[in-house]
Amino acid sequence: MGLFSKIRQGLQKTRDSISSGVNSIINSFTKIDEELFEELEETLVMSDVGVATAEEICGRLRKKIKETGTTDPAAIKGLMKKIIADILGADEGLCLDTKPSLILVIGVNGVGKTTSIGKLAAQLKADGKKVVLGAADTFRAAAIDQLGIWADRAGVTMVKSVEGTDPASVVFDTIASAKSKGADVIICDTAGRLHNKKNLMDELAKIYRVIGRELPGASVETLLVLDAATGQNAVNQAKEFKNVADITGIILTKLDGTAKGGIIIAIRNELGIPVKYVGVGEGIDDLQPFNAADFADGIFE
Repeated sequence: MGLFSKIRQGLQKTRDSISSGVNSIINSFTKIDEELFEELEETLVMSDVGVATAEEICGRLRKKIKETGTTDPAAIKGLMKKIIADILGADEGLCLDTKPSLILVIGVNGVGKTTSIGKLAAQLKADGKKVVLGAADTFRAAAIDQLGIWADRAGVTMVKSVEGTDPASVVFDTIASAKSKGADVIICDTAGRLHNKKNLMDELAKIYRVIGRELPGASVETLLVLDAATGQNAVNQAKEFKNVADITGIILTKLDGTAKGGIIIAIRNELGIPVKYVGVGEGIDDLQPFNAADFADGIFE
C-alpha cells in the first residue's frame, strides 16, 4: 500500500466526521451566507479542529470567496482543502545532518512513545542508518523493558541502566556508545511527567547540557508524541510541553482509530509546531512521514 493510501485509510474516521459535515452543509445551502459559515465553523469545532483554528479557516475562506467572487457552495470544499494545506505549511522531515544526530523523544505514558521509537528506529535502520537507542525513561522499569523489546525487533543496539538512574547519565552513556560504534542516529526515550513540570524541566535541562557538551554542533530533534484520540487534550499537552522543552516536531499516534485528526491543524495553527510523523496502524511501517497535501486531500471525499 502506498503512502497516500495509508494516510487516506488512516484518516477514514476523521474524513467521515469532517467531510460528511461539510457535504451536508453544501447540500443544504443554495448560496454562501453567514448562516453557512456558522454551520461550517461548528462542524470544524466538533471535529476537534478547535475554536481558534475553526475561526481562522472560516476567516480565510471568507476572504477567498470575496476575492474570487464565488457564489456556489459546492466550491467551498476545494477552497478549504487549499486553506488547510496552507495552514499546515511546508512539510518538515527530520534534520539528521550530523554523525551522529540525536533524537530526544518525550510524551506522557500511554501515548505510544515506546512503539513510535521502535518503529522509527526500524525505518532508519532500513534506510541504512546505524541506530543506537537510549532508555532514559528510568522512572518505570516497564519502559526500559518495552524499549528493549523494540530494540530487538528493530535489530538495533540499546543502552540502559537500572530503574531510578539519572536519565542524563543514561543519555551520556548512550552518546559514548554511539560514538564508539560510529552510529548515525541516537534516539533517547525520556519521561514525560507533566504533573511535576519543575522536575521535568530540570531533567530536560540537564539532558540538553549533556548533549551540548558531548555532541557540540550536532543535529538535535526533540519530538513530542501525542495520542490523536485525546483530541483537544493533546493540544493542551503540546502547550504544556512547549513550556518545558524546545519541541521541533510532533509524532501523532493512533490517527487511524479516531475521528479527531483535526487536531493536526490546531497544533500547527496555534503552536507553530510541525507534525513530522503520524501513526496510521499497528504495523512497523505504519508510522508515516507527515505530508500536508496528502492530509488535506485525505480528509475530504
